[in-house]
Amino acid sequence: MTETPSHATIYTTLDGEHRHELEVKRSRFITVLRRATTEDEARALVAGLRREFHDARHHCSAFVLGPDRTTQRSSDDGEPSGTAGIPMLEALLRRQTHDGVADLSDVAAVVVRYFGGILLGAGGLVRAYSESVSAALDTAPLLRRRRLRLVGIDLPHAAAPRLENDLRAGGVLVVGTDYGADGATLRVALEDTDAGGMAFAARLAGLTAGTAEPVRLGTSWVDVR
Repeated sequence: MTETPSHATIYTTLDGEHRHELEVKRSRFITVLRRATTEDEARALVAGLRREFHDARHHCSAFVLGPDRTTQRSSDDGEPSGTAGIPMLEALLRRQTHDGVADLSDVAAVVVRYFGGILLGAGGLVRAYSESVSAALDTAPLLRRRRLRLVGIDLPHAAAPRLENDLRAGGVLVVGTDYGADGATLRVALEDTDAGGMAFAARLAGLTAGTAEPVRLGTSWVDVR
């Protein structure tokens, strides 16, 4: 099956796992956030917390996956319909991470609730579950993921070290150099846009007097802290 290309070139995700607890009218709401890139990873978090907090009444969940946030799921896990999972999911989707942009993804959220004996009502539950996730995100460690274009440059052995040094000095991300019997291939990662590719090609021509050309190798997602 062919993977659908992503329209996003950068998005924000969680750096590992984060926990936060909120008390509302004696009910405990324990929020666990974890980075997840697949539905299996997100569901594994729910399963693990069911075992860890086996005596809790509810283990509600929501997760958003993919650079374009194409996979979105939520579960009320026994709470009245629409009072837990959807508010949690909306808290993930609405989170602004930089410059007013809401781009958080590859994040699973589980809120474990211990009932405190006081009924909160539908509105109270919506607020409690939404605030639980929002408060956890307020202190969660986040990082950016960028889609970079991988480019190869074929060179004679003797020319590779000098070009690598020149590119690094100019701020280009050099992934590595492969040496073979007939020469070397320098691999770099660039902004994944046509403008970025053209700018690099012009820069490379200047550094090599037009003797080397970049060859596109594909793309890769890279964490940027």
